Amino acid sequence: MPSYPIDMNVKPDVKAFFDPMTNTISYVVKDPQSASCAIIDSVMDIDYAAGRISYTHADEMIAYVEKSKLDLEWIIETHVHADHLSAAPYIKEKLGGKLGIGSKIKVVQDTFGKIFNEGTEFQRDGSQFDALFEDGDTYQVGTMTCVAIYTPGHTPACMVHVMGNAAFTGDTLFMPDGGSARADFPGGDAGTLYDSIQKVLALPDDMRLFMCHDYGPNGRDIRWETTVGDEKKFNIHVGQGKTRDDFIAFRTERDAQLDMPRLIIPSLQVNMRAGDVPKDPFGRKMLKVPVDSL
Repeated sequence: MPSYPIDMNVKPDVKAFFDPMTNTISYVVKDPQSASCAIIDSVMDIDYAAGRISYTHADEMIAYVEKSKLDLEWIIETHVHADHLSAAPYIKEKLGGKLGIGSKIKVVQDTFGKIFNEGTEFQRDGSQFDALFEDGDTYQVGTMTCVAIYTPGHTPACMVHVMGNAAFTGDTLFMPDGGSARADFPGGDAGTLYDSIQKVLALPDDMRLFMCHDYGPNGRDIRWETTVGDEKKFNIHVGQGKTRDDFIAFRTERDAQLDMPRLIIPSLQVNMRAGDVPKDPFGRKMLKVPVDSL
């Protein structure tokens, strides 16, 4: 396993914001030694049937940052989400900060640029973002050194972001009783996902893990924080030393039974553009619906 510059003595303050419409958890992560912070996996609200977007969830995070007198330095996307829309441009306009994602966003843009029949005006080079992270890249949030770990499998651009003793897993892992994310989207792969999960489980056992989604399996309350040690012991898909072959077999069978996420069509179009809603030639916000393509 690669060695990453992780300092477990750094203990950032983490504030979670749960969006019940998409079961997404977004985070404000504060450097313990300064007022600097990062926002991870923000949500833009959409009434898909009515074709209306709003910013209630993002405004809640913005109000928290302002009330706490924090300085937003980074807006991080763990991957190109297929189940909610990013509010990154809206937050950046209000609070500043740089927007970062994994460098394999270019693969996602190329794949879905074709599916959505995007023209040459849609740039597929990741230039919509301020930073494209490679495996092991570091960046600063105040005095805190953060590291991006490449964890493909759910999508080609997935990354886990480690900030001190806290790691933000995106969709690579769920809570122990939730297991793992699907691997059947274009560019996904169950074996690759298993390998990526092993990179996360190789982190220190007391590393705090923060999920991007939780669905309250078996009716329990929504939760979003666990540890590497608990995932290794109790994760229903990869815990207790489950093998790669077993995981691939299970994940492949399970994914074949899953419906597409309700918001996959608007989410991919918006999120591959770093949260910007596409426009038609007249400047009107407009989404496409590809038929028999996903």
